[in-house]
Amino acid sequence: MTLSDILSGGDSFFLTRLLLQRGLALVYLIGFLVALQQFIPLLGEKGLTPVPPFLQRARFMDSPSLFFFHYSDVFARIIFLCGTGLSLFALTGFSERFGIGVSVATWALLWLFYLSIVNVGQTWYSFGWETMLCEAGFLAIFLGSRDVPPPVIVIWCFRWMFFRTVLGAGLIKMRGDSCWRDLTCLHYHYQTQPIPSPLSWFFHWSPEWTKKTGVFLTHVIQLGTPWGYLVPLPIVSGIAGGLSILHQVLIALSGNLSFLNLLTIVIGLSTLGDRILNQPFQMPIPTLHALPAFTIATYLLGGLVLILSVSPIRNMISSNQAMNTSFEPLHLVNSYGAFGSITRERYEIILEGTEDAVLTPRTVWKEYEFKAKPGDPARAPPILAPWHLRLDWLMWFAAMGSPRYYPWIFPFIEHLLQNDPQTRSLISKNPFPDHVPRFIRAELYPYRFSSAAEWKETGKWWIRGTPVEYLPPLSLTDLQYK
Repeated sequence: MTLSDILSGGDSFFLTRLLLQRGLALVYLIGFLVALQQFIPLLGEKGLTPVPPFLQRARFMDSPSLFFFHYSDVFARIIFLCGTGLSLFALTGFSERFGIGVSVATWALLWLFYLSIVNVGQTWYSFGWETMLCEAGFLAIFLGSRDVPPPVIVIWCFRWMFFRTVLGAGLIKMRGDSCWRDLTCLHYHYQTQPIPSPLSWFFHWSPEWTKKTGVFLTHVIQLGTPWGYLVPLPIVSGIAGGLSILHQVLIALSGNLSFLNLLTIVIGLSTLGDRILNQPFQMPIPTLHALPAFTIATYLLGGLVLILSVSPIRNMISSNQAMNTSFEPLHLVNSYGAFGSITRERYEIILEGTEDAVLTPRTVWKEYEFKAKPGDPARAPPILAPWHLRLDWLMWFAAMGSPRYYPWIFPFIEHLLQNDPQTRSLISKNPFPDHVPRFIRAELYPYRFSSAAEWKETGKWWIRGTPVEYLPPLSLTDLQYK
């Protein structure tokens, strides 16, 4: 009996592999389409934090990327378009129809292209799900085409990643904010999360006992079920994985967390073998012969993952556990975790501009509107995920601290003062479509969900309070000295 036989528990993983590959191809497709829409305004040659200056101060060994060899906005778009095309090639399954060479090449290029984006993406690509996609995308290189058996070692590498993702999220909560321990975090989270959805309003106003129960069940699932993923019995790993996947679906319904939940669900499918997935279909399981060279490669991958897991394990068992941490520049085996702390109150930065050359108490200020983050209190929260609006997310972070910790906000305002078309593409409403504003200021407003009575009376989803100054009125001349 081989190691693969022991780990498989007598199960097969043909449908598991198919779902892993199709699911990861979908996430890649979303990632590259987001890059096509937002990378150039944020990171292009004239973006808010341009890539070329970053490349001058960074080292290739610290942030390996194709863009070290050449960067231009045209070249970047070519990379994004190639990534989009390869994602569609994999999503349709054609990548697996032409043998192991085409499969490996397709997934290797997808990983290389996306890694190249993440490693120059600076703060805009600092989210945990970016490193998750890099890690999962690297493992996908070794899943194999449909003419070779699914490699059990690689399936288990995905399970190990799922284990670290879910357990890391559970541990960071228990070690983090006290509201996780007293079961009150969901009293605040639905209202204060980065980009609420319409259902967030209903979750927020649900009975108190349901929110406390939700926190308790979160602890049970995130701290308990991961151990079941590592049991080589299909019924045990399947039930544990299924409960965690269901939990991810509920989280996805309660807010807009980019493609985090979708990607976590896809990785979690590794806990489900053909005994479970094939029940509705009763498809015949083919008998295929493994390629020795490919089998050796999968075992080498397993050994590499074991070696690189030392640092993530140390991080998980540390009392100073760090969330979403990479330990090497290729992001091959990482530590994960989310929402270790919860904000109790919500604040929003509202940008306002004016055409007045001289500011007086009578100056009329007009608001800019973002695509997703709360602004107009009467506008309903959007349904956005798995799409990711990077500027809206960073505005949520910026509202938590001084603008000096978020220096990109100054070039953002400068570009708005110039009515830069690339920057305007990042927002929903530009109150100055025909003329450039003279000044832009930033006000910090407290926001809360309206009650049912307030919503019925006013039609407003949000109630916002009295603002304080976040940034004083700034002109182009002022920003030359920033």
